[in-house]
Order: sequence, then structure tokens, then C-alpha cells
Amino acid sequence: MAKKDLATRLYYYSCLFVLFFVAAAASFNGYYDKWRLLDTDISGSTQGKNNFEPMMDGTAERPFVYRQLLPMLANWIDRQVPEQCKDRLFAAKSQSGILFREYFFSSPIAQDRVYFFRYWIVYALVFLFALISVFAMYFLCKSVGSPPSTAAEAAIVMILLMPYFLTVGGYIYDYPELAFLALTVWMALNLDWWWAIPVVALATWNKESFLLFSPSLYPLLRQRGSRISALSGTGILGLTCAVVYGMLRLRFQHNPGKTVYTHLADQVNWMLHPANSFLWEKNYGVIAIKASNPLVMALIAWTVWRGWRYLPRVIQRHAMISAVINFPLFLLFCGPGELRNLSFLYLSFLLLMAVNLDKRGGNQSKPSIPQSA
Repeated sequence: MAKKDLATRLYYYSCLFVLFFVAAAASFNGYYDKWRLLDTDISGSTQGKNNFEPMMDGTAERPFVYRQLLPMLANWIDRQVPEQCKDRLFAAKSQSGILFREYFFSSPIAQDRVYFFRYWIVYALVFLFALISVFAMYFLCKSVGSPPSTAAEAAIVMILLMPYFLTVGGYIYDYPELAFLALTVWMALNLDWWWAIPVVALATWNKESFLLFSPSLYPLLRQRGSRISALSGTGILGLTCAVVYGMLRLRFQHNPGKTVYTHLADQVNWMLHPANSFLWEKNYGVIAIKASNPLVMALIAWTVWRGWRYLPRVIQRHAMISAVINFPLFLLFCGPGELRNLSFLYLSFLLLMAVNLDKRGGNQSKPSIPQSA
């Protein structure tokens, strides 16, 4: 029986990995078809304020240049690989005689000898983080009491929605951000807070706004320990983020741009023109209305209305703190309709979907966070 159970579990997790891999690949393809790796700007230039080349070179404008996790990692790997090896990869051909870099990538950056290898690295890393985020969301849903099947469904739906949320822009740090958000919240629920220190440091290195997400971890840490412990943990995690951010600001203080760009006037102007809510774009090869339209907002509101009362109290508090922080930031500093900038609420929406999906079978009980968490 033990061997049979082991074989069953192995088969289950193998199928789960394949399912999550396919979902992450589909999501990544939806993102890459729309934005690639931001190889060029609207004019076709590769030297825009936050295009791939200046991000790799560290010459991009602030605040985009602060998001250096993948660029610095790609640059480090690039330095470790001998030039002769990169020369062979650059000239490698398929059996049909087509260069691999031309067969797989239409990007002009991928055909540039100086950047092609780093382009491949970033391409692979973004997909890897997409895959990690699916697993992290799955385990997070399970930690909050969702059955495995529901947790898998919610994680898959969320990752497949990502290209729709990338309505105004899609960047190399968006999937890593989702992965770090999910990993940090899962760790806050299941582990002592100090285990999250390296994760929040990497998360801030990836995108500096993670510093402002750290206060929302307090309710999650509080359910595992005393008020003093939770406050101390939240404070130290926030301080870790602040140190990383400070180092990045110091490193790139002479770059052009600003620490933040304000967009409140743009937001007001956008909302005064209802037609902006009915613009079109292509996702997964299908032309449809952008996600920033009243129908999608109504569906999101319906999801919140149906699922809120079923969320554990600690998750409700986390969601409320996230909303109080994220909505003002979105109105003040984010481009109109740029739903990706409501990322602090990604996980709250994920868990709301999970509890809604769990109610299909008539289960009206409120999920609880296991005591082992």
C-alpha cells in the first residue's frame, strides 16, 4: 500500500507540474506576444527610457533602472560564459540551416551579438518566475484552506489572467513580482518571519515598490506570534526593503528621470472620457476589449462581493491594508488603465477566486488557516 500511495502521489505531482508548466507557458506567451522584453519603444528605438538595452547597461531612466534583479543577474551570467562559447551559440543553426536566434526570436536585440545571450537569459528567467509563481500561488491557496483541486484551479486562472492585466505595459519584472508576492505571503503564513528576509530583499531588488507592500504582512505575521514579534518582523522586513532600495537609489542617482512620476492629472483626464474604457487589444491571439473596462471591473467586484465573507479574517486584514496602500499609489503614480500597478491586490484576488470556486459544491463553511501554519 505504501508503494502504491507513493506511486499515486508521484503521478499526481507529475501531472500537476505538467499542468502548471503549460499554464505558465501560455501566460508567458501571451505576455511575450504583446510586449516581448520591451525590446523597442513606440518609435521603434531600442534606446527608450526603459527598453531592454538601457536596462542591461544600467543607463535606463529612473525609476525603471532601479528594477535590476534580472538585468544584473543576466549580466553576471554573461560575464561567466567564455566568449568562444557565446560565439558558437550566436552562429548555431538548426538542421534546416536557419540560425537558432532567428528561428526562435524575431527581436532585433536577439540578433545583436552584444546582447543576444543576455536576451536569452532574461527570456528564460521571466518564464521561470512565471512557473514559480503558479506553484507559489497553489501552495498559498492550500495554506489558506483551499482543497488541492481548487488551489490548482485558482493558481492557473490567475496566471492566465496576467497578460490581460498587462494592458498598458508589460515588463521583465512583472512575473518575478508576482512570484515574490506569493512566496512572501506564503512564508508569512507558514514560517517564522526571518526566513522571508532574503526573499523581500530580492523582491525589492526586482521592483522597489515592494517596500510599500511590507506593512500588509503584519496581520499574517500576527496570526503566528505575539504583537511585538509581528511588529518587529514587519519592521525588519520593511527595513531590509528600505536598505536595498537605498542602495539602488545611490547606485543610479545620476541617471536621468525621477524617483517617481506623478499621473494624477492623467488619471482624472482618462476617467473623464468613458471611451477610454472600451479600447481594444490582442491577448492570446484574440482581439478583445482591454481588461480596464466596466465589464471586467464588474466581474472583479462580483468576485469580491461573493467571496469576501468566506476569507479568513487574517486574509481580510491583509487585503484591506494592501488596498489602502495600493489604490492611492495607483491614482497618484501609475498610468491610467495600467492594471498591473494594482499588483499588491493580486493575491487577495487569487484567494477570493479560490473561495468562490470552492463554493461550487455547496460548501458554505469559511476556510481556516491550518494551525501548523
